[in-house]
Amino acid sequence: MGETMNDSASASGHFDLTQFYQIFFEEAGENLEQMEQMLLALDLEQADDEELNAIFRCAHSIKGGAATFGFADVAELTHQMESLLDKLRRHELQPTSAMVDVLLESSDALKLLLAQHQGKSVESPATADLVCRISALAQGEDAPAPVVATAAAAVASTPVAASATAFAFAPARTSNTTRTLEIHIGPMDHPAQADGIAELFRDIPGLGELDILACDEDNKRVFRVKTTSSDTDLMDLFTFHVNKDIIRINDLDAAAQAQASAQPAAAPAAPAASKAQEGTDFGFFDDAPGLPAPAAQANADAPQAAKAPAHSAPVLAEPVAAPRPAPRAEARNNAPAADNSTLRVSVSKVDQLINLVGELVITQAMLAQKSRELDTAANQPLLAGLADLDRNTRDLQEAVMSIRMIPMSVVFNRFPRMLRDLASKLGKKVELITHGEATELDKGLIEKITDPLTHLIRNSCDHGIELPADRQAKGKTEHGTITLSATHQGGSILIEVRDDGKGLSREKLLSKAREKGIDAPDSMTDGEVWSLIFAPGFSTADEVTDVSGRGVGMDVVKKNITSLGGTVEIDSAQGYGMRVSVRLPLTLAIMDGMTVRVSDEVYILPLSSVIESFQIKPGDINTVAQGSQLVKVREEYMPVIELERVFQVPRFEYNPSSPILVVVEAEGSRMALMVDELLGQQQVVIKNLESNYRKVPNISGATILGDGKVALILDTSGLVRRSRH
Repeated sequence: MGETMNDSASASGHFDLTQFYQIFFEEAGENLEQMEQMLLALDLEQADDEELNAIFRCAHSIKGGAATFGFADVAELTHQMESLLDKLRRHELQPTSAMVDVLLESSDALKLLLAQHQGKSVESPATADLVCRISALAQGEDAPAPVVATAAAAVASTPVAASATAFAFAPARTSNTTRTLEIHIGPMDHPAQADGIAELFRDIPGLGELDILACDEDNKRVFRVKTTSSDTDLMDLFTFHVNKDIIRINDLDAAAQAQASAQPAAAPAAPAASKAQEGTDFGFFDDAPGLPAPAAQANADAPQAAKAPAHSAPVLAEPVAAPRPAPRAEARNNAPAADNSTLRVSVSKVDQLINLVGELVITQAMLAQKSRELDTAANQPLLAGLADLDRNTRDLQEAVMSIRMIPMSVVFNRFPRMLRDLASKLGKKVELITHGEATELDKGLIEKITDPLTHLIRNSCDHGIELPADRQAKGKTEHGTITLSATHQGGSILIEVRDDGKGLSREKLLSKAREKGIDAPDSMTDGEVWSLIFAPGFSTADEVTDVSGRGVGMDVVKKNITSLGGTVEIDSAQGYGMRVSVRLPLTLAIMDGMTVRVSDEVYILPLSSVIESFQIKPGDINTVAQGSQLVKVREEYMPVIELERVFQVPRFEYNPSSPILVVVEAEGSRMALMVDELLGQQQVVIKNLESNYRKVPNISGATILGDGKVALILDTSGLVRRSRH
């Protein structure tokens, strides 16, 4: 279909379906992720109808898109999944663990198939066995039937030719009987849009025949079609040319059959028939596999009715055996609105927009600084306009920055499946609890934190959680618990991975450290002992497994987190569990900062880290051992750091004014920074200092001030760590 469609589209000037491939791949990936999460959360004993319907819709959406683009292998596998899911949602079968397993395996296979179609992978997964197992489970069997396996293997192994379509490969999707349809499209702003519909039938082999009729009384375009394809397949294909809201498909054969057999008592069925013919549900459930036949036909000939195509009698709007029609009505009512709820934009465009807003913020700061030199009375209108510009720039910055913010659920949702497979492999029972899924992080930060979190969770499952028998012997529940949480704390993000397993053994860690020649005296604090596992190659595992080894790779975890400007800390209690805390700074492209002066130098403090500021006298600061300085603030002593000494700022003249202390908080600790003057608050654009110059201790970046000078942004976390030492 791809080559034929491309040539025709190019020659005629109409749409080329290949331009929508990326959208399909993205949406299919999202549907697979959503389906996987719902399968993992499915209650096998009391499965919710809405959950089963939602899982079915995910498979159905992938199938429809795959059929549209001619990805026969994807559409065939999802069709088989759809058959099983349809019986589950109709309560014809009870969900079992084996069904969830095979559906999850099918999801993995679909990901590989989609990657292959995208050219990202050459691996071609064997789907024949999956098709056999799904088909057997759908029939209520425990093992696949040989005949089904052979047929499925033949289908799964058939290569998809470039000109092939998904309309001829799956007998259950289409009918051998040709149907006559009357399709009404309109009203349209540009009637020529409907010409693409006619071209589809000319360019796609096997789709059917189409005749163009005169417009109807409402000036809608009318086509008469002879096809074996389902309404859903046609709708999926048509919507790439016209909006589905203006498409109406009328099955003339079914309507004639219904009229011929109609009885006076059946008159109330007419509105339902009209509703089905108008396609108010856009064929979403019309051709669902296993759809019960109409009551009269089912009673007369049940076996034949089960094999009949779903569209053979569309006069009945609702299946007789449908357990809950209300959710279907809700889905139909909400479907049109969902199409316009999101807009896909490439990340590069968002980054470009953020950079432009950053430059706008710098320009606005320059204008604001120059405006302070103007006569307020003589330039009141100009100053009022600049004040509006300041407010609008801030609102624009917040709106643009929020575009790149992604909830932590994007990361958290990857772990239930991984943990399920890992626990099954290790013979353990593990429950994953998540908190703070709505906590938002910058997209770049989320991408870089995923791998370290994955390693931490695998370690907790492999070497933290005990086997069920061992847990029961210790008086614990046989199910272990791993808790993953994310919260905002000041200017940092705190992510914690906790488990209720066996925890770390102080004695074992010290013994291992000494074996490796690491200086590990008994006087080490617990925190220092726990930190030993971050040493390269350090492991307390009794035997190496192919899953993980606590300590093996933990140095890489720490390195990755440190490269993001973050820290990682461990707390543990032997026999009760372990907690790993990861703190990451909010280093976004634009931030609110407090500008401070030290001699002639200007520095920026992240405003989210600033607690308070106050003026002191020299006698208020106490000097303790090794020259460390402390100041007492409301009965609390905190370390004092003189920025003049840290950055060796030259002072050309004596400053007789009293110094100012700015209290900042980072990594759960507070300290006081000594500065000469507070210059004010302003938005600053963060520029990466390391990529433009080199990494500087205690500096997280740089910015351009309103007067064009460069100011350094202080790394409050680094300064806090400095104060501890």
